[in-house]
Amino acid sequence: MKDNPQVSVVINNYNYGRFLQEAIDSALNQTYPHTEAIVVDDGSTDNSREIIASYGDKIIPVLKENGGQASAFNAGFAASKGDVICFLDSDDVFVPEKIAEIVAAFCDRTELGWCFHSLKWVEADGKTSIQKDLPESSPGEYDLRDHIKKGNLKDKLPSLPSTSGLCFKRSLLQQILPMPEAKTISLNDAYLDYTSIAMSKGMILDRELALYRIHGANAYTTSKAKQKLVQAKILIVTGYWVRVKYPSLSKFTNKLVAGGMGLFWRRGGIEPEYGEFVQKYLALLAPLEKLEINARAIYYCLTL
Repeated sequence: MKDNPQVSVVINNYNYGRFLQEAIDSALNQTYPHTEAIVVDDGSTDNSREIIASYGDKIIPVLKENGGQASAFNAGFAASKGDVICFLDSDDVFVPEKIAEIVAAFCDRTELGWCFHSLKWVEADGKTSIQKDLPESSPGEYDLRDHIKKGNLKDKLPSLPSTSGLCFKRSLLQQILPMPEAKTISLNDAYLDYTSIAMSKGMILDRELALYRIHGANAYTTSKAKQKLVQAKILIVTGYWVRVKYPSLSKFTNKLVAGGMGLFWRRGGIEPEYGEFVQKYLALLAPLEKLEINARAIYYCLTL
């Protein structure tokens, strides 16, 4: 990668006007100078667009109709020019040294396409720390391409960060985006996680380079029962679309969908809208694969 690469911070926002200014300021106040901030507003109905307008030409605004997080990722990337792309949820905050650390990590490792890092959990005030209830992945370089094609990521990466901990080289994202869009049941950062791991080597930093704010809209993060329900939905939708776009990852996506089915069954049954994704997924499979997925889903239902 060239010296002093340009970095694009893509902020996706929907009705988070109360947090948005702090997120934008954190992108603009980085110690690394070669940055641009792109703010994608996904059809907000609060004061978000007034806040965006107040920054003038300090940021690149992308104002669109509501279409879900995947559509915001796509629109932000299309408007970006950076050699490196860092995503930021509008209720989160980057620490000032974040981009400098990411650039340093990428510059000496030309073969790496992605860089993930830890997040510091904080209360809605953005200041009070919260104890995380997730295992951290060990720092270092990773090449999991063969593992994910064989359907085996267990114990390879205990957990993956959410949006604000994801950074990519442009050359890799060009192979992934645009991602499938849906307004009601939208893909999220999990799609970026798994597809990037499948396509490129990468690295994980053990530094908490962003603040992950826990508040009403994402409070499920601290509730194991709610986490499992959200996880079930993500596994099914992500598994379906990754299988459609990348059939070579079918062994892995079979496990994702089976995991989602098992989590739903453990809680009484699959919600109809996600059941439609399961049926569409099963329609792609041979009879033996269907039996294997159902057997695996039963196992997950009993053990997860």
